[in-house]
Amino acid sequence: MKASFEKVPTPTNASWTLLNRRLADAIPFEWHHHPEYELTLTLNSRGHRYISSDVGCYDDGDLVLVGPNVPHSWSSTELIRAGQPHHALVIWFTEAWAESLVSLFPEMGPLRPLLVAAQNALTFSEGASRQVRPMIEAMVAQEPAERLASLLLILNILARDSQATRILPAQPLHTRLKVIEDDRIHRVLEFLHLNYATAVSVPDLAEIACVSVSAFHRMFRRHTRCTAMDYVMRLRIGHACELLMQGNGTVSLVAEQVGYTSQALFNRQFKALKGLTPSEFRRRHGHYFQ
Repeated sequence: MKASFEKVPTPTNASWTLLNRRLADAIPFEWHHHPEYELTLTLNSRGHRYISSDVGCYDDGDLVLVGPNVPHSWSSTELIRAGQPHHALVIWFTEAWAESLVSLFPEMGPLRPLLVAAQNALTFSEGASRQVRPMIEAMVAQEPAERLASLLLILNILARDSQATRILPAQPLHTRLKVIEDDRIHRVLEFLHLNYATAVSVPDLAEIACVSVSAFHRMFRRHTRCTAMDYVMRLRIGHACELLMQGNGTVSLVAEQVGYTSQALFNRQFKALKGLTPSEFRRRHGHYFQ
């Protein structure tokens, strides 16, 4: 299913956009993309969020930063408090806007690794989400200048969330990897996105990065917020989700295509990450993309 292009409006008195979206019945599945970063806080709603090839559950207070031109959609399954609407507070800003902040204000330096980590998408910890939730809700009633100050503070808090988790795309990042300033990790990530379905070892990756194994572990976690093997697993499961939603082949064939020699291990890791077996996942989510 091809994602539709969404034109994000920018108000004349602001350099970025805030949308206060309230839906009485449901958040519909609307597969789309746009060149802006998107920070979405979802309230009073439960369901599934679809980001690139990844599908995850969301609940009240879910906070996600989606990268530029990444296809995505939310789809609700239930309200939490009856009589009140599904509520999404959506913040859009351009990559140029964020880069200008980092260039002009050294104090915003921590924003750069946040943007790198969110090139596909980034979910934030419960603690960070709980901290910024009232700040985002308060922005609705603020004047533009006060709202901007609030956004800078929110981004600064999120940039320091050490428990934030990357959502990885199934396909190679190619040009998006250029935003990573360290050429060593750039080489490793490019290799992984092209070769995740083959046998991968940490010593081989350390050799690609031209560092020792211990240095590689530290460097990789610093840039990606996870271990190399966890990164590979998420790439494989993400691509498996894409194949399952498209209905391409049996579960055993999908497992083989993404690099698993053991279907039992594939089923176990898939369920651990997605909460469903591969077959259950296909039945629940495949109809959107077929």
